[in-house]
Amino acid sequence: MTSTESADDSAQTPLAVGQTASAQTPPASAATAADSARSPRLVRTAADIHNVLAEFGSQGTKTTAVIILALGGIFMDAYDFSSLAFGITAIQDQFGLSGFMTGLVNASIMVGAVIGALFGGYLVDRFGRYRLFMADMVFFVVAALGCAVAPNEWFLIAFRFVMGIGVGLDLPVAMAFLAEFSKLKGKGNRSQRVNAWSPAWYFATGVGYLVVLIIFVTLPYDQHAILWRIVVGFGAVPALIVLLVRRRYLAESPEWLANQGDLRAAVDVMRSHHNLDVELAPVDEQDSPASSADPVKGGRWSGFAELFTPRYRVRTIVALCVSVFSTFGYNAVAYGTPLIITTLFHQTPLITIVSSLIINLGFGTIGGLLGMSIVNRFGTRRITLVGFMIQALSLGLLAIVGIPNGALVIVSVAMLSAFVFAQAGGPGANLMNYATLSYPTRLRGIGIGFNQSVLRAFSIVSLIMFPILAGSLGTGVFWIVACAPLAGAIAVGVVKWDPTAKDVEHEG
Repeated sequence: MTSTESADDSAQTPLAVGQTASAQTPPASAATAADSARSPRLVRTAADIHNVLAEFGSQGTKTTAVIILALGGIFMDAYDFSSLAFGITAIQDQFGLSGFMTGLVNASIMVGAVIGALFGGYLVDRFGRYRLFMADMVFFVVAALGCAVAPNEWFLIAFRFVMGIGVGLDLPVAMAFLAEFSKLKGKGNRSQRVNAWSPAWYFATGVGYLVVLIIFVTLPYDQHAILWRIVVGFGAVPALIVLLVRRRYLAESPEWLANQGDLRAAVDVMRSHHNLDVELAPVDEQDSPASSADPVKGGRWSGFAELFTPRYRVRTIVALCVSVFSTFGYNAVAYGTPLIITTLFHQTPLITIVSSLIINLGFGTIGGLLGMSIVNRFGTRRITLVGFMIQALSLGLLAIVGIPNGALVIVSVAMLSAFVFAQAGGPGANLMNYATLSYPTRLRGIGIGFNQSVLRAFSIVSLIMFPILAGSLGTGVFWIVACAPLAGAIAVGVVKWDPTAKDVEHEG
């Protein structure tokens, strides 16, 4: 038999995923071995699709584009969340808002995010990652422009609510893409790529403050009242760019397609976007889509209840603890940095902008990148625990220092920086690891969406309560905020679950 015949025969012989023809038929020559090694991997079931992706992930320029676009959605989420952080005082003066109405303007985006995440998690499992990915940027474009021209506080609240829906829709689908376009272990694995949301978030927040700074120093002083409108409206520009570019580079997740029983489409995407040499086995060699070897389709309302079944209950609870406790501190300190520096530290607007820029763009981005680089070595749980402890210590020192004077201003700003650094590399980054990687493909969207909806609900409380507490307690408010990372550290210390490099798709 010739080498060509041997290769042809091997292509028709059922191959286990990850096994080449040369492993089945001893080669007669070096040429035969080379031909066999190049034989495509045959897939017959959704399990085969998962196994190939878990081992090899995806490669090539299109994969890079998908990752960048997913992070582009995160960039927009962060920019829109933080774009009003500095301008809220001007909004309060312009519209004559009470403390409650100011808090409502701040919290309206969170209310939208609760609804968007809850339904977005279900929709992304039900209708796929691609469709939701294409839809959510429209919310950002419309909402950013609407906020920029809002004639009163009620229009502003309404468009901030729409913006929040976009954020809520985007996070589950972005996290699903980051996880499902990555391999399980090694460089560029799922934990690292999911963690990449953190430096992207802080980079976007820093860019927001950079835009504020540029406009602040170039806009005539008598026009500073419209600064917040320009900053918020600018958010429509990158959102529109991402929306247009996504049409060219995005494709559906092969794992989701395989779960729907569409193995042909899954193989096509793996070949075109993952740069993987795979081939669909002949029809008579494929298992039925309803085979017990294949995962159950996702996108069912019963998935929310399944999050609390014995297999997933502990994971769901610890994921919620990490999200809620880290977010309470983030909203109080990182999101509230301008309020803290201006009101509690009694600093000028320019110092407030520059300090917020350095804290987020410098310490936040660097902390996020560090967390990505060490998650494989130390694991999600350990990094999260250390991050919570650093945050609690930083907040305690801020409470002890009180209103800083002279050199103590630098100490207080350094503690804010340490808090953001620990948040970006620890619990703030890994809350997405817990929420994304604790569940299989069919539950991933619902798991992320439920986690985000609860997180945003608590965010509403913290955004409304922190200004009130800061006004009545001054720097003593840091003692209360410090309770959040302490509670988070206790929860992570007690629960041993660590989602790093865990293959949750085929658990027995």
